[in-house]
Amino acid sequence: MLTVSNKMGVHARPAAMIVRIASRYSGEIWVAKDEEKVNAKSIMGIMMLAAAKGTELLFECTIENAMEFENEMSEVFASKFQDE
Repeated sequence: MLTVSNKMGVHARPAAMIVRIASRYSGEIWVAKDEEKVNAKSIMGIMMLAAAKGTELLFECTIENAMEFENEMSEVFASKFQDE
């Protein structure tokens, strides 16, 4: 589970960063917020989550390099999507 820590939340640019990373992997990658679950390769899906600062997102995947994906996603979240 990763926490959105930038003050603007997941707006268009962070959503595009998530999709760009997820799209590099073959297989399914899902992201969930509360009861809502969307395809992490869909920018519209990510935007629909309306993930504000402090929101926890859970990523689920069926990919071979799950640890590599987890590390990449953790880095982009830790960098606050290079927003600040």
